[in-house]
Amino acid sequence: MRLRHIFILIVLVFFSLNACKLQEPYKNHGIIFLENRANKLIVKSSNKNDVIKIIGNPHSKSINNENEWIYIERVLTKGEYHKLGQNILKTNNVLVLKFDKFGILQEKKLYNKNDKKKLEFSKRETENELTQKSFVEKFLSSVKSKMYSNR
Repeated sequence: MRLRHIFILIVLVFFSLNACKLQEPYKNHGIIFLENRANKLIVKSSNKNDVIKIIGNPHSKSINNENEWIYIERVLTKGEYHKLGQNILKTNNVLVLKFDKFGILQEKKLYNKNDKKKLEFSKRETENELTQKSFVEKFLSSVKSKMYSNR
């Protein structure tokens, strides 16, 4: 009798666990399945309205060029046991679309996380003239430092 109860319990546990679907947890930001959607766009045939219908409005537009649209996809997932559950970057895609003055797609580039590792950035720094002190601020700070240095 006791063996029968254990068998029924094991069968119930098996069926309840079998019904569970083990999905890996992930957090996404931006347009999911960006690469699949980008493949639907045809260079020199699709226009801005087609792009908005397929992908949606762009996340950002270029500073200098209103006809350059940028879309982003980023998916994080939990790591395995050896990563102690830290977030791992699964996909990180950036799609750059360039249109002509009539709104026809002229160029599309999809950068994935491997492509972005190959990019090189300039080491030069630009000076920010807005944060530089004015003559009055410089004068007052020198007076303040002279006052406190005599103590």
